[in-house]
Amino acid sequence: MCDNAIPERFYRMKVGLIQQANTCDRTDNIKKLKNSIRLCAEEGAELVVLQELHNGLYFCQTEDTQVFDQAEPIPGPSTEAFGALAKELGVVLVLSLFERRAPGLYHNTAVVIERDGTIAGKYRKMHIPDDPAYYEKFYFTPGDLGFEPIQTSVGKLGVLVCWDQWYPEAARLMAMKGSEMLIYPTAIGWESSDTEEEKKRQLDAWVTVQRGHAVANGLPVITVNRTGHETDPSGQTNGIRFWGNSFVAGPQGELLAEFPNDHEEVRVVEIDKARSENVRRWWPFFRDRRIDAFGGLTERFLI
Repeated sequence: MCDNAIPERFYRMKVGLIQQANTCDRTDNIKKLKNSIRLCAEEGAELVVLQELHNGLYFCQTEDTQVFDQAEPIPGPSTEAFGALAKELGVVLVLSLFERRAPGLYHNTAVVIERDGTIAGKYRKMHIPDDPAYYEKFYFTPGDLGFEPIQTSVGKLGVLVCWDQWYPEAARLMAMKGSEMLIYPTAIGWESSDTEEEKKRQLDAWVTVQRGHAVANGLPVITVNRTGHETDPSGQTNGIRFWGNSFVAGPQGELLAEFPNDHEEVRVVEIDKARSENVRRWWPFFRDRRIDAFGGLTERFLI
């Protein structure tokens, strides 16, 4: 009897996560990122994911028109520099950039770089928050590319960005279009006036909702958050303490890796891509969805 089983190595994939604390020195931030990418490649990573807006500080704590000078076109300097590194190392990269699309039109954009250094695709952040210390609506136009996975040599990637991670609809649409994993570059943290109890509730909710996306869709979830304290340039608040806690969850929500809150870390995590197929057979949520009764999801609110 013939054995037609696919070798196990084709189902397993190593993913590098880079959790970094940034400073106002963008050149140094980028140098650190490149060194960390090299470390991941040396450990066998085929895919490396960077945090949200990884080149500099999280500038959305204030509204300042001069900050728009930090934006860049895509393709542009970052895609060229990181593309050259991706080609040298033979890895796929997930970047997160401040995109200048046209005069007065800017996006928070994730870019996937293929292992040959070319741009495989991009995703413009769809959900844009506007909260104290997170004044993103001042800077970013909501994305207009939809929830489209990006095909790469390591699989079909469902790339979303930060605030998107609270929306099950976004994860579901990416899964329905064939994503093999969900990826969230992130910048989220605590304001110092929150109590320790409130901080714990916020962090627990953040992890729980994303593990829920993994469970509901039978897919791995990769979340890379920044860490470190960044001051408020206006002095009106005590700044943001980014809570790190980058993690990888398997398709049943199991935690495959969990990073610390309070310091930088670079780690390579192995994902079993075949497991999603088995989990979806055990828990056939897609089979049992009542799509005939979900029309109300396209409305703003129902009474």
